[in-house]
Amino acid sequence: MQKGDFLYQQYINILKEELRPAMGCTEPIAMAYAGAKARQVLGSQPDKVRLFVSGNIIKNVKSVVVPNTGGLHGMAAAICAGIVAGDADRELQVICDVPKEKHGEIKEYMQTLDLDIQPAYSDLVFDIDVFEYAGDDVVRLRIVGHHTNIVLIEKNGEKIVDLPVTESSEDHLTDKSCLTIEKIVEFADCLDVEDVREFVGEQIRCNLEIAEAGLQGDWGANIGSVILKFHPNSIEKKACAYAAAGSDARMSGCEKPVMIVSGSGNQGITASIPVAIYAREMGVPEEMLLKAVTLSNLVTIHQKAGIGRLSAYCGAISAGCGAGAGIAYLHGGNAHAIAHTVVNAIAILSGTICDGAKPSCAAKIASAVEAGILGYHMYLEGQQFYSGDGIVTKGADNTIYNIGKLAQEGMRETDRTILEIMLSND
Repeated sequence: MQKGDFLYQQYINILKEELRPAMGCTEPIAMAYAGAKARQVLGSQPDKVRLFVSGNIIKNVKSVVVPNTGGLHGMAAAICAGIVAGDADRELQVICDVPKEKHGEIKEYMQTLDLDIQPAYSDLVFDIDVFEYAGDDVVRLRIVGHHTNIVLIEKNGEKIVDLPVTESSEDHLTDKSCLTIEKIVEFADCLDVEDVREFVGEQIRCNLEIAEAGLQGDWGANIGSVILKFHPNSIEKKACAYAAAGSDARMSGCEKPVMIVSGSGNQGITASIPVAIYAREMGVPEEMLLKAVTLSNLVTIHQKAGIGRLSAYCGAISAGCGAGAGIAYLHGGNAHAIAHTVVNAIAILSGTICDGAKPSCAAKIASAVEAGILGYHMYLEGQQFYSGDGIVTKGADNTIYNIGKLAQEGMRETDRTILEIMLSND
């Protein structure tokens, strides 16, 4: 692969689409974005809102703190924050610049608004359908597939946006079937880092910043701090701790943005921070760091393309595999080494469930990073999992395909059961 090749540009396009800035957990932020955009079209603050959301949205919104709301959490807080104080033009940074005096207004509006939230009528995994009413006016806005993919805007029966609705989360995005482990390594080897510096460099900077905040403050279950207390001198544990700390802060409402990967801030944190920690400890040049994080991102995206944006399969596991691959690359690992790292890491934690966004995500991230690093260490020792060992099959890309099949088909009922359990705890 060379810089001028079509495939090279495809990979750049994929990275530009999948690495995006966001503040807060992306599902409540998508809900806030829907609320803000609908209000923008309505032209005034609604006095009645009807919201229909898919189960996976409910799962990832109900337990996290929405940033810039004064500590409010849940679906009502997310939609109301977007309506009262959101800037729809900022998309996933829709509530990034909310002044503190607005916090009370959001809370008051949430308490007085005629708001009804119901499960979506569709069977789509990602579906946010909002109706906002003000006087005789009504606006309907629907987001399907991924966080900013508006497929319908309708005001007083007149359609402003009307796009086909499909089950795919990849509509209007670059085809990811071109991703393979071998080609990802080729791409990293020939990468002109100036082509990714703006967004991958920003990913490293702001994700490390929220990780530092997670270690300095009291966020969630403080998983990062716990790890460092018991393992202060281990680079491996430091990589796990910093990634966990970023999630600690993010899940608990820290008002710092992150660069997301495949729709998730936790995935963006997990794919980047461990690689950056290893690079810092190793003293590698910036160019190598940017290449290694880029590779980690692409390995993560490769897995998530089959799994989907939201599922019962924990996305942090995919990003932990990506981080292991990036760390292997920092140490001079070739395509063979990275393929074995990925397969080993997948086999270690395959099937880890996603039971919504919440503080325990940080602990899962720490385990995912540890699995990625263990996968690489197994390779160094000539150890591996073979075809037929569970879902492992011959070839890293084929094993990745199996993970997608497991998540998309095998865990559908698991997803429903998880949601039932979560809702029964209310």
